[in-house]
Amino acid sequence: MPTIADDSLPLGTPAPHFSLPDVGSGRTVTLDDFTARPALVVVFLCAHCPYVVHVRGELARMARAFPLAAFVAISSNDAVKYPDDGPENLRAMAIESGFPFPVLYDESQEVARAYTAACTPDFFLFDADRRLAYRGRFDDSTPGNGRPLTGADLRAALEAVLAGNPAPQPQSPSVGCSIKWKG
Repeated sequence: MPTIADDSLPLGTPAPHFSLPDVGSGRTVTLDDFTARPALVVVFLCAHCPYVVHVRGELARMARAFPLAAFVAISSNDAVKYPDDGPENLRAMAIESGFPFPVLYDESQEVARAYTAACTPDFFLFDADRRLAYRGRFDDSTPGNGRPLTGADLRAALEAVLAGNPAPQPQSPSVGCSIKWKG
């Protein structure tokens, strides 16, 4: 049964700081690396979740279609219990998916907790001031429901934020596999 992300990080909240290793390059990536961009999409994902597998190609296309926006992915799943979500497999997934953005590994899970991430994928869009403008789903397509994968919800929010406007309301929560917490 899928998990539905709650909206416990209120709109307008400043983006929580992160400093995490990129599974592709090994370099440390921080929130401050994206300050020059007028919008930042933070997506919590993993390698094995069918909801992530369903959206990853369109997510890569969206990131290329919005060159003014920065995108970053973070995986926080317990890689000991879920080895498919370890850094090596995340790197392979990022390459296979053609992600034009870094994929970071949150081994301590502190970043996922700071963002109140609940599922994979879980999308957070921050404006130029790094205030939360959108937290929700990619679109209404899920594996097997037959609806076209368009990224319409996130796309509309991005277009609004890049134009200096608030993201559309209401915002529908993300749906996906639960974060695989340690312990």
